[in-house]
Amino acid sequence: MKSSCFSVAFPLFIISIHEAVALVAQQEDRDQKYELARAYADYVGKPLLVVGGPYGATGVRRVMNLPAHGFGDVCMDLDPSACDGGAEYVQADLRNIPFPDKYFGAALASHVLEHLRHAQDCIDAVDELNRVANVVLVAYPTPDSVVASLIPDHFLWLYQEGNTIYVEER
Repeated sequence: MKSSCFSVAFPLFIISIHEAVALVAQQEDRDQKYELARAYADYVGKPLLVVGGPYGATGVRRVMNLPAHGFGDVCMDLDPSACDGGAEYVQADLRNIPFPDKYFGAALASHVLEHLRHAQDCIDAVDELNRVANVVLVAYPTPDSVVASLIPDHFLWLYQEGNTIYVEER
């Protein structure tokens, strides 16, 4: 009996450690990209757009008052409570952002693009972000995250290298 319990517990322990490392890496990525976006927007003297509110879709971050990143100057999300308390709130479709060309110094899209249904929707959203901001940074879950793989409305995997964003349908 001991060996069968061990044979189940040990892999679960390894998966838990792996997931914890992946989540920490994702948070570090968000922090770094937010800070870069904030610094660039400040440098050019334009506002910062954050797409994907710091509190996200789950109530856990709100309850614990642990935003995933800063709010920016303008926070855009489908859920107003995701942006509670930190910036001007805008609800809009990512493919039709209601601001003029290059209004923002930088835009951070944080854990939102993977929720779009199709790669073309993501490409259109990134084009729109590039239209309204000088610099676009994207934070996204990595495919090696067990939790990210299990979320049913994660339709896409994203990768960013320099200014290029790659999209794959799941």
